[in-house]
Amino acid sequence: MQASDSPVREQLLQRRVVPVAVADSVEDAVSLARALVEGGLPLIEITLRTPCALDCIRAIRQACPEALVGAGTILDPSQVKAAIEAGAQFGVSPGVNPEVVRAAGEQQLFFIPGIMTPSDIESALRLGCRILKFFPADAAGGIKMLKALAGPYESAGARFIPLGGISPANMSEYLALPVVAAVGGSWLCERKMVREQKWAEITALAAAAVAKAAAGAVGRTNG
Repeated sequence: MQASDSPVREQLLQRRVVPVAVADSVEDAVSLARALVEGGLPLIEITLRTPCALDCIRAIRQACPEALVGAGTILDPSQVKAAIEAGAQFGVSPGVNPEVVRAAGEQQLFFIPGIMTPSDIESALRLGCRILKFFPADAAGGIKMLKALAGPYESAGARFIPLGGISPANMSEYLALPVVAAVGGSWLCERKMVREQKWAEITALAAAAVAKAAAGAVGRTNG
């Protein structure tokens, strides 16, 4: 489900940057969320790749209520239920699993499936999803691929969040595409930086990303 009045959708379209993190401890996850909020990015995707991931989501919701926190790498319906119970406000998957998307819809979780091919896009559209994760973006053709996909699917309402190979060096080029809703990236909160607790550096990266995204939005409007 992707309700048009969802606060997640509003933040995605406003901030246009989604930090994606792998968290190894609850304490670091909370500090990370606070660092991102301080840098102007009140949303974060915690991937379900570590044993403590659900606890991290739960802790962020309690300790940092101003942040929108989502669960990434959701691969089966049971993880949808677990993510919601932990307090996740949105969900993300690397592919389009109809059972997962339907489970999210039944439980009214804003859900972003991953796509890479035209067939993936059509499957997602049939399931009612219009904002789609393009993954792995760089390996799948990057900007050239997105431009090609825009032709048949932009008019159907498809908008993409590329993830995989996105960095400060190319994010503006991606965000300049009308078909791109936002970009996702781990460069904002790399696992090593989180482990080393470089919160000031993460805050600075978040602020720089927000500024770049805002500048790109102005450029598109003026253009």
